[in-house]
Amino acid sequence: MDKRLIWLAVGSFAMSTVGFVFSSLLPAIAGDAHVSIPFAGYLIMAFSLAYAIGAPVLSALAGEIDRRRVLAATMLVFVAGNIIAAMSSSFAGLLIAQIVMGMSAGLYAATAQATAVSLAGPEHRARAIAVVVGGTTFAVALGAPVGSLIATMWGWRGTFVAIALLGISCAAILWVRLPRGSRGIKLTLAERFTAIARPGILPSLLVTLLYLAGGFTVISYIAPLALEGAGLPEIALPGMLLAFGAGAVIGNLSSGYLADRIGATRMVVISLLMSSGFCIAIALTLKLLPHHVAGPVLIALMVPWGIIGWAFPPAQASRIVGFGPEIAHLTLSLNASALYFGIAFGTVIGGRVLEFARPSDLGLVAAAFPLVALAVLAASSRSIRLAAAR
Repeated sequence: MDKRLIWLAVGSFAMSTVGFVFSSLLPAIAGDAHVSIPFAGYLIMAFSLAYAIGAPVLSALAGEIDRRRVLAATMLVFVAGNIIAAMSSSFAGLLIAQIVMGMSAGLYAATAQATAVSLAGPEHRARAIAVVVGGTTFAVALGAPVGSLIATMWGWRGTFVAIALLGISCAAILWVRLPRGSRGIKLTLAERFTAIARPGILPSLLVTLLYLAGGFTVISYIAPLALEGAGLPEIALPGMLLAFGAGAVIGNLSSGYLADRIGATRMVVISLLMSSGFCIAIALTLKLLPHHVAGPVLIALMVPWGIIGWAFPPAQASRIVGFGPEIAHLTLSLNASALYFGIAFGTVIGGRVLEFARPSDLGLVAAAFPLVALAVLAASSRSIRLAAAR
């Protein structure tokens, strides 16, 4: 394996950590910015929307620019976003920082995967992409809990400073190690979106959006869920994120194997059903059990919930590639945008739930989204079968 892929993955790790650690920082950030926790949730939404929109738009603009320059410059812009966040005391400043970081993260992800393929060659394309995407998985497993621990010890600003330092190191190494002259193919936005017309693609993107919306209705507000809903101390948050992250690694690694054995669609169906079940279990735990019991049970649920939650993305990606292997670079990019649109949507829904209900109600609302996604999947599969029979 080309060792340069590791540094592309480290960049993905740094950028993804911001997205996944932010939920544990919300109470402290909301207090310093003098806004409510649901209102502070708009910062997560801003990052996610900037990522979802920035990935295709900026990739279209930067298509023919030297990828080494794009990756290094994007990483430095991301570092600047972290520094802005660390220095901000107002909601407006944090909002600007999140938009800057989200757009740079979207462009980096698209460019890093394309660079990985060019370094590894077409015969090792899947493995190269898996290494880069693995940085995101480790951001869930390690980056988020470590970032939360740093915030517990040195404040939420310390988390952004630590990520900025990692980003600076990564930018320098990428600039030195990556080859010069590696350029992508320039595609217009219209050309990038032509893949949606393929049968099965649009419903699949909707399934991705709905699944992530359900998960992040809860995950985005894990701090109030744990602190207010289960009565856990703040120091428990890094442990909860670590437990969820450990489950995420297991789910991510096992999903590909299981999808090959039982089929990607069946794996997606299982993920949708079990995700809904776990959201209901979390809600009932907080509603029916006293705090001294609900807290430990909630922590225990994090590992299996992480397994189920992260078993979905590889299986869903496999399904989408199956609809058109020759345009996988386009459909996977669209799927990534759908994923972050889902995160943004779920964050907004979760915030509204907290405004009018209790943290324990987050799970009940979240459980509905995978079930709607299952209905979309069933209708799409039936439509494809009928079209094939004609």
